[in-house]
Amino acid sequence: MIGRFGWAVWVAVVLFISACRAPADVPAAAPSPDALAVPSQFEDVRLASLEAPTALAFTPDGRLLITTQTGQVRVYQNGSLRAAPLLDLKGQICTNGARGIFGIAVDPNFATNGFIYLYYTFDKAGTGTCERGRNGRAVNRVSRFTVSGNAAALSSERVLIDNIPAPFGNHSAGDVAIGKDGLLYVTVGDAGCDPSGRSGCSAENAAARDRHTLLGKVIRITRSGDVPQGNPFRGVDSVRCNRGSAAPGSVCQEIFALGLRNPFRFAFDPNSSGTRFFINDVGQAAREEINLGRAGADYGWNVREGSCKVGGTDCGAAPAGMTNPIFEYAHGASGLFAGCTSVTGGAFVPRGVWPAAFEGAYLFSDYVCGKIFALTPTDSGYRASLFADGLGNSSAIHLRFGPHGGSQALFYTTYAGGGQVRRIAYTGALNRAPQAVVTASPTSGPAPLRVTFDASGSRDPEGEALSYTWRFGDGATGSGPRVTHTYAKGDYTATLIVRDPQGAEGRAVVRISAGNTPPQPVITAPAPGALFGVGERITLRGAATDAEDGTLSGSQLSWRVLLRHDDHTHPYERATGREVTITMPPPEDLAATTTSFLEVYLSATDSQGLSRTVRQDVHPRMVGVTFDTEPSGLKLTVNGETLTTPRTIASWVGYRLNVRADAQTTPDGRRATFAAWSDGGAAAHTITTPSAGGRYTARFDVAASGSQAVSSFTLINADTNRPIAGYDPIPDGATLDLAALPTRRLNVRANTTPARVGSVRFFLNGSLYRTENGAPYALASDTRGDYHPWTPARGTYTLRAVPYSGSSGGGAAGTAGTVRFTVR
Repeated sequence: MIGRFGWAVWVAVVLFISACRAPADVPAAAPSPDALAVPSQFEDVRLASLEAPTALAFTPDGRLLITTQTGQVRVYQNGSLRAAPLLDLKGQICTNGARGIFGIAVDPNFATNGFIYLYYTFDKAGTGTCERGRNGRAVNRVSRFTVSGNAAALSSERVLIDNIPAPFGNHSAGDVAIGKDGLLYVTVGDAGCDPSGRSGCSAENAAARDRHTLLGKVIRITRSGDVPQGNPFRGVDSVRCNRGSAAPGSVCQEIFALGLRNPFRFAFDPNSSGTRFFINDVGQAAREEINLGRAGADYGWNVREGSCKVGGTDCGAAPAGMTNPIFEYAHGASGLFAGCTSVTGGAFVPRGVWPAAFEGAYLFSDYVCGKIFALTPTDSGYRASLFADGLGNSSAIHLRFGPHGGSQALFYTTYAGGGQVRRIAYTGALNRAPQAVVTASPTSGPAPLRVTFDASGSRDPEGEALSYTWRFGDGATGSGPRVTHTYAKGDYTATLIVRDPQGAEGRAVVRISAGNTPPQPVITAPAPGALFGVGERITLRGAATDAEDGTLSGSQLSWRVLLRHDDHTHPYERATGREVTITMPPPEDLAATTTSFLEVYLSATDSQGLSRTVRQDVHPRMVGVTFDTEPSGLKLTVNGETLTTPRTIASWVGYRLNVRADAQTTPDGRRATFAAWSDGGAAAHTITTPSAGGRYTARFDVAASGSQAVSSFTLINADTNRPIAGYDPIPDGATLDLAALPTRRLNVRANTTPARVGSVRFFLNGSLYRTENGAPYALASDTRGDYHPWTPARGTYTLRAVPYSGSSGGGAAGTAGTVRFTVR
């Protein structure tokens, strides 16, 4: 999908978005997932409605703790949601983008110590603005709080891990749980872009590979914040990173596993005798993956996505030192995973609580397609099947089994339907309660107000006939699937009760406001059709009038901004007031340039609590950028994607394009080495997309036909005699982090055209280093393909290799190859 959009498609997209920017009324909430389809003998019910519920945990006495992205921990107890939060982090939390509270765990000794653990985004600046960018002060942290009754004081916070960079508001991940070993495990995303600036964004972000930072890792600590003795990277060269990233070349003791992009959720297996867990890692543009948690594992990002090389079709066995997922599914798939592009929640089915078909099963959900799947082991691996469908987009954030009716049921959070906590329980042959669904029109207006109620969307799981009872909230009642009722002035709650022949019932409510009309919000800025470049400040300005209240105050206006990405959205900003300022973000990657924009919602609420919401889309300023080579037809790399020239891509003004012109072999087998870019940049440099777009051409020197050439260099693991992933070939200007590589015992192979030449001479930093007379041509030599180890000192190197037609540097010299790299 990445990089396939040519100029014609770009023009079509511009024409489309130019025609669909006008503000419009929108429903107050997203469609409800009440139509969820679960297997027979299972029942799905809604427990609570609340904004942006993210994670769940149970206390030993059966209370359900619910975290919200907006900064609260709520308590569901005795069948209802308590009004007062257990904890409110308002004033010290960032909630824009993928920031907020995302993980919660309850201490095994909660009954005596009251400890809970949270993963949340801390507003280090304390300003409430939570700016994005490398200079931003938002950080993720893991903290322990002490609960007393149904409250936890802010003063009880003990920070265990702090200053995990979160500058760009995405790829935070943020799950936390306690294993059977009693240790605290945490998953952390790669932050989207490398906060240090040492690498780039998206697939060019190498932070998950850097061992001096906790980004893109599974970390493991004790419940008091110390480092367990058995952590795989604890050694003489390791350091603590509990207060922030260490110096490059260091190794964080807290790391348990690495090479993850956005490991949003993980789950422990309650059926295992030890600490066994699966990790759900959200993919970039190609694959979603589920990994088996293993000490010291490297899951491959940003070199691999799933079991494939990033941006390519090179799939199969993992390179040496890396670990493939135990299960994966591709974007754009048909059939079972059609429309599914973002793996989220996961939970193992506890033994004995569901039928035998679910023994050993792992349930996982997809945020975009709104499905829950069951992953069951087979003789050759794992097989996935559909468990539940119809959750809707932006759904199934977190899955967790918990107590219900003397057994256990699956509880989950969803953003769909305005935010809900729901429960799926196995009922067996027992009668299941019907599901009540109500619509009303109108729900507000001048009194007397005649309202039509419709319950025809209600259903019974067994397909039996339902009876309908209405309580209109003013003392009157009614019956039947469709009724009308006239209200005097006032606010009312109408209740629908549906019953099956066995007496099981379901309920739904709707609010009616007679003698009141909703306010009329209007977005006055930006103007419809206005376009913005990356990093540009956008002023959102709005107002609202109300027939009963007059002009509403700024405190009655709330803004919600979503980042649309193809077929799903991500939270971006929330604010209150008549005027707020946001910043235009960059696209997720090259593919997202044609499928992403901002959805801006303004909601106005009157003194009686009646609201109306309007929407206006804000689009990027898109331009075409053309890349070519001399001679044309060679390959260039742009933001990690390989393009065959000439190629025009869609870009956003201000979007940073990291370009690279590597030495390569032409289609007719000749050596092509980089000579110059038309903009004067180095072989690898960054282009900030200009307002008028542009054309950029890389010129190559091409060897004469039939001549010998060194075409590229490959970094070799001398322990395995295999290339090291990500360094085949070695990119010009590469950084070799000895702490992050699978070994310090290295070698470098010169790749020649043709594959065998008379000899190759290596020059390191200008001095002759070695002459090789037989293939493979290795900087540190070899014995019949068994590479000799070479551990370079830290520093900057220029390696030049010259092929010759004769042995020992004799005969005619061919085209040399050169690569520059830094060792740290």
